Amino acid sequence: MYRPRRSTAAAATAVVLATTGGLLAVVAAPASASTGCAAPEFTREVFANTAFSGTPQSTDCDDAVDEDWGRGAPAGLRRNHFGVRWTLTRDFGSGGPFALTASGQDGIRVYLDGERRIDLWKDTRSTVSGTVDLNVPAGEHTLRVDYVNWTGPASVKFAYTPATSPGTDRVTPLAPTGTVSSYDETSGRAGLTWAPNREMDLAGYRVYRRDPGAAEAALVSGPALLTETSFAEELPATGASYAYEVRAVDRAGNESAGSTAAAVTTADRTAPNLTAPIAGHDNWTGVGLEWGSDPDAVSYGVERASSPTGEFTRIATVDTPAYRDATAPYGETSYYRVTAADAAGNTATSPVLEFSRPLAVPHLDGVRSAADGIEVSWTSPANGPDAFRVYRWAGSGTPEPVTCAPALISVPDDPHPRYACTDTTAEVGTAYSYRVHTVDAQGRESEASQTGSTTRADATPPPAVTGLALTGTEYGTVLRWDASPAADLAAYDVYRVLQEYPGMPPTGTPERIATVAPGTTEYADVQVVDDQSWTYYVDAVDVDGNSLAAQGDWAAVAHEEINEYYLYPTWNPGYTYDRTLTVSANTSGQAELEWSCSSGTCEAAGFNVRRWDRATEDWVLVTQRPLSAGTSTWTDPDTLRGTTSHYVVSAVAADGSETYTRWESVATPPA
Repeated sequence: MYRPRRSTAAAATAVVLATTGGLLAVVAAPASASTGCAAPEFTREVFANTAFSGTPQSTDCDDAVDEDWGRGAPAGLRRNHFGVRWTLTRDFGSGGPFALTASGQDGIRVYLDGERRIDLWKDTRSTVSGTVDLNVPAGEHTLRVDYVNWTGPASVKFAYTPATSPGTDRVTPLAPTGTVSSYDETSGRAGLTWAPNREMDLAGYRVYRRDPGAAEAALVSGPALLTETSFAEELPATGASYAYEVRAVDRAGNESAGSTAAAVTTADRTAPNLTAPIAGHDNWTGVGLEWGSDPDAVSYGVERASSPTGEFTRIATVDTPAYRDATAPYGETSYYRVTAADAAGNTATSPVLEFSRPLAVPHLDGVRSAADGIEVSWTSPANGPDAFRVYRWAGSGTPEPVTCAPALISVPDDPHPRYACTDTTAEVGTAYSYRVHTVDAQGRESEASQTGSTTRADATPPPAVTGLALTGTEYGTVLRWDASPAADLAAYDVYRVLQEYPGMPPTGTPERIATVAPGTTEYADVQVVDDQSWTYYVDAVDVDGNSLAAQGDWAAVAHEEINEYYLYPTWNPGYTYDRTLTVSANTSGQAELEWSCSSGTCEAAGFNVRRWDRATEDWVLVTQRPLSAGTSTWTDPDTLRGTTSHYVVSAVAADGSETYTRWESVATPPA
């Protein structure tokens, strides 16, 4: 057959061909150097010999290897003994299974990348044919078909065809490239283009889109495959960003990976999805409003009016869907609306919410008994009235207003001021209940606060203790006093303070060291330091906690001064700083000793315990033999009673040498 062809100036290259026949023989042979024809066209070279030697008779471009010259020849050659070579280099995309087929008269050889794949090389009087199935790797490859006619009719036909059945072709196509996105703000249409895929068995394309917040992209190009390299669709004008990708599909149904994503950001002409305020409630901080919106909203304007059609005034701009109006007028109806705005300036306004705020209700903070009556305290709501009415009742009686002058007890600028007043007419021993109301300029009274109750207590302290006498002993100071005549006596509190200047009034603050039950008029203080002057106080306390000391009247509290005995040892055996000793008396009056080492362990063969003997002025060993190594406690069964005892502990080394703790003291009253 004859087809128009483009001529090219490509030169021919001589090759030496093997003469052996046989289908699928693989013999290396150089590819043609002709490159003037663009794939999928072949470069065709016609030779006036069967050895493909010398300069081709002609070179042109052929779109297929499909010729039947009968008993003629191409390019004006004489018949018989000529050769034709077709060469093609092209991109096979992802490759995969292909069928190479060849047929004709006379000799035919087919090469892929220089390797012989079909060999029908013989002079024949009938048509010969051959087919080979093979997997072509991805990328660019070169096909070459060599044909010779020795004698007789001349014809040749060759085809390379990809396998397209799903059971045969499992090779995924290459992902499309060159994706470019666009967006038309006027029409709101997004566009996508891409480069043609290089697959030979391409069936079409699918376009996927990943929406904002979505983890995966979804198919948007419909069920039919796209055969063009472009796609467009209209998107909602919300200002959202989308990501597109293209996937190639071959005729076997294999789908490629996605192309590089191409982003599109739409214009924003959509107002936020604002819903009406869904709540309006009053509490200490004002009228609370809440509403629903979508994430596009970046600000909310809150407006208030005194009527549903009146002039609305913006009272706040916030960035969260809630606001508390602390300035809403008490006892009035207010009307609210909210306008949401997004970053592009789109707005949406809610319906109007009506809210009637009641009169300001105070919060009762406390009701307590005071020296001159019962004190009632409360907190006023922000921007509330500063006029109040206090009610009182006893038991199940009827609440009645009580004379009680409020006084501000918080700082003047406190947004929630605190007030207090004292009911001086309350009787001692009577239980009362109280509540507070605010009163506005029109004389309207608010709802009641919480209720608080208490009984006015006796604020008079018991009389001063009499007969206080101090006695110094070896074990401490003994205090004795007369029984208090107070009928409501709860306890005696014992205090002491160091007397820095004997004979002068004490300068420090008395420290309470004991509380003694009624019926007991004696106390022994065994914790004072030797050779120091102390002033002791004994104060009577009633069941309501009243006392002279509680009122700060120390001069009226019974008190006396005394100097503690000097009972210290006259010498110290010496001590090491890394050992400490503590001594205390147990309930049986025995001295309990405990020692430790700052280094973590007391390395010693044993321990000795010594007690100071004032008669001999010496440290007397009171353990019969050294206590075993590792011991850290010991109780003295022979502790002296009615005096102060002093102890030291020594660590005994293997060579018999001793190192001592500091001495410590313990006072034990008589048994």
